[in-house]
Amino acid sequence: MTSGVSRRRLLQSSSLAIGAGLLPSSAFAASAPEQTGTIHLNLNENAFGPSPNVQRAIQAEFSRLNRYADAALAQALAEEVASYEKVPVEQIVLGEILGALGLSFGSKGGPGGEFIYSTPGYLALVDAASHLGGVGVPVPLDKEYRNDLDAIASRVNSKTRAIYLINPHNPTGTVSDDEAFKSFLRSVSERAPVIVDEAYLEYTPDFERRSAVSLVKDGANVLVFRTFDKIHGLAGLPIGYSIVPRALGEQLRKQGLGDAEGLGRLNIAAASAALADRNHVTQVRAAVATERQRWNALLDDLKLKHSDANGDFVFFNVGVPLQQLADALRADDILIGRAFPPYDTWARITIGTPAENRRVQQSVKRFLQRRS
Repeated sequence: MTSGVSRRRLLQSSSLAIGAGLLPSSAFAASAPEQTGTIHLNLNENAFGPSPNVQRAIQAEFSRLNRYADAALAQALAEEVASYEKVPVEQIVLGEILGALGLSFGSKGGPGGEFIYSTPGYLALVDAASHLGGVGVPVPLDKEYRNDLDAIASRVNSKTRAIYLINPHNPTGTVSDDEAFKSFLRSVSERAPVIVDEAYLEYTPDFERRSAVSLVKDGANVLVFRTFDKIHGLAGLPIGYSIVPRALGEQLRKQGLGDAEGLGRLNIAAASAALADRNHVTQVRAAVATERQRWNALLDDLKLKHSDANGDFVFFNVGVPLQQLADALRADDILIGRAFPPYDTWARITIGTPAENRRVQQSVKRFLQRRS
């Protein structure tokens, strides 16, 4: 006897239940679209994709692709973000602006200004500042693979233009102790502006409490960067935003940051739809956490040292030069993250769908068996 419910109807019903937050993370993860061919686990992309609302929002804009994005569209998104972050809209600057921030701070005071950052790390801001004579000041991570706050504070001087920190860190995924981190930010921001990159913070269950946005609200010289590329799944339509002191927001907008035309009509529509679907973000967070726990259990079983990662990736010491593992996985049609010196034997692998993770984990185990 066959059921009267078609497979298509079942899938549609499942999608509605997922969007409403009614399905457990295991069911959500199982519904993720599987990729054929090469598995890309090298750029910390969201394997579960964006909210279904995003596709509808993009399709609605197709008939208007002959029109530039206008200021009203950008302002509407800025107001939505401001409501989400609970700050005045004047403190929101739209865009993937890390590079622009590097140029802005790098232009102040002439060449030779110093930019302090944790190494290894993501260097878009520091690299941009270097084009205007900015000097990067790398500070190694501490023994727990976290931002070494004491060491960073000791490097601040009259030449410091800005301090750039990622929390959770990339590539280690570690989160700084909340109380110590905020105490550090309050103190050091009195001497130099601090940019806190929270690209991965929404993967943590208590991200609102941990966020440095509270310091921006209190008037500290702190900027917080967020992106829709990661947990919201918009890497193909990159767009982000920063929460900044009010005076700096006005200054940055005068420099052209957050310009609607530069953001793009589709990017704005996608970001607005993604931000509105809180249930989807909750489901992604839970699914990633489940898969990350499975990864950590495997790494413990294999006795491989790993960081306490909190983003959508794991970071572990494979015990041999990373390129050997990368080549072995590439032969299995799997791409993983690059090396991050001085952690030349450590692998950063993005968390994929459950099926992708199982395939990668089997490949890692085969590689280690061949090495033993």
